[in-house]
Amino acid sequence: MVFNSIPFVLFFVVVFFVYWFPLKKNTKAQNVFLLVASYFFYGYADWKMLPLLMVATAAFYFLGIGISRSKSEKEASWLRALGVVLGVGILFYFKYLNFFIESFAHLFESMGLHTNWHTFNIVMPLGVSFFTFRLISYVIDVYNGEVEPTRDVVEFATYIAFFPCILSGPIDKPKFIGQLHQKREFNYGQAVDGMRQILWGLFKKMLVADTCAVYVDDVFSTYTEQSGSTLLLAAVFYSIQLYADFSGYSDMAIGVGKLLGFRIARNFNNPFFALNMADFWRRWHMSLTSWVTDYVFTPLNFQFRRWGKAGMILAIIINMMVVGLWHGANWTFVVFGLYHGLLFIPLILSGAFMKKAQLTTNRIGLPVLKEFGWMLLTFALVTLGMIIPRAESIGQAWGYVCGMVNRSLFSIPWLKTRDYYIPKLVFPFIMFVVEWLQRRKEHGLEMGYDTRFTWLRFLLYLVILLFTWIYSEPGETTFIYFQF
Repeated sequence: MVFNSIPFVLFFVVVFFVYWFPLKKNTKAQNVFLLVASYFFYGYADWKMLPLLMVATAAFYFLGIGISRSKSEKEASWLRALGVVLGVGILFYFKYLNFFIESFAHLFESMGLHTNWHTFNIVMPLGVSFFTFRLISYVIDVYNGEVEPTRDVVEFATYIAFFPCILSGPIDKPKFIGQLHQKREFNYGQAVDGMRQILWGLFKKMLVADTCAVYVDDVFSTYTEQSGSTLLLAAVFYSIQLYADFSGYSDMAIGVGKLLGFRIARNFNNPFFALNMADFWRRWHMSLTSWVTDYVFTPLNFQFRRWGKAGMILAIIINMMVVGLWHGANWTFVVFGLYHGLLFIPLILSGAFMKKAQLTTNRIGLPVLKEFGWMLLTFALVTLGMIIPRAESIGQAWGYVCGMVNRSLFSIPWLKTRDYYIPKLVFPFIMFVVEWLQRRKEHGLEMGYDTRFTWLRFLLYLVILLFTWIYSEPGETTFIYFQF
């Protein structure tokens, strides 16, 4: 049940009206209903893994209470460590065990040692990367005194399984539980803004991401036959596809949250306008970046601080490899993380790593030439790196790059005309223009409430919906980050 599907629309209409009308004045009843709806939503996608989610939730709920009631620091520390090991263990078993078994089997066979190891064909639960990170951060924050452990099991379970976020985030911190404890009143302005954000996410997903996907899939599946310019164009389109797909999902999730009276963590802040790699990761998948910064990089950097900049470099490389491995069980993701970690080295050595980049514009509202150059360089480095996880293997990624960097790089790229592909190229352009004009706002359709322009706003909504109906790819498409 994906956001851009009829079943979800029907599901959410029922949830919305029951949540705000019969249950409006009863916060606890609202939470119980949200939990039931969230479990139904998750079960609809992967009902066999629903017991895992429920058991893990119960275990971490009691761990949080146990930490708060511990009679000594040592006991609390052991319970925290148990929670971290349990959370990582769930993630490792379901997401990485097959990967490591296969990797070691191939390693031993390359050394002439034949093994009879076999994969267990373990099915990865949907959203496991997201809900395990919520569970882990909860026990750590309780131990550190960042949050009080909740005694309300419904509130805690709803936080873990909250249906707008469980499959692909954002990864809200445990402080989100406080919103479940508060009484919620329907806010018309917030609800309208949520609808606009959903519409903007729908535009990015169905008119930008899915359009780019058609071209990207065709080129990557025949990359050995394509010119360098075509491979370069497909790589650029894949970066745009991945951004529009994931940020589109995040916009819809945040918009759904607003309709239910919640403020979900922002996940993207125009990352393709970044001026360097540190700036990019402060803007891209912000909830994950914040999570690994708090729970991986900061502790590592503290441990390695005696080594100065070398220690910081080591910490950031480990940190980015964790980010890469979080995305998938393949060596391509490990190399992807290492690639990004290495790109931080010049920033650390120059002292620019900890400084937030400030974007300045000229008189007509465009970036100054120097900053535009840094923006293009950052986008180029990001695009080159995106080839690695998009490929099925490191060898394929290397072959793709080698095929791109030759004389044919300066030829005219192939542009398919089937399914009106060339006219659809205007949609990524529109997305970038709108997000540049709205770069200081939360999303592309955030606007005021001046009643003089109501008709103009509704005309804009109708145009987006009409274009979505006419130009979107046929059939129901899922989101890329569901596989992570």
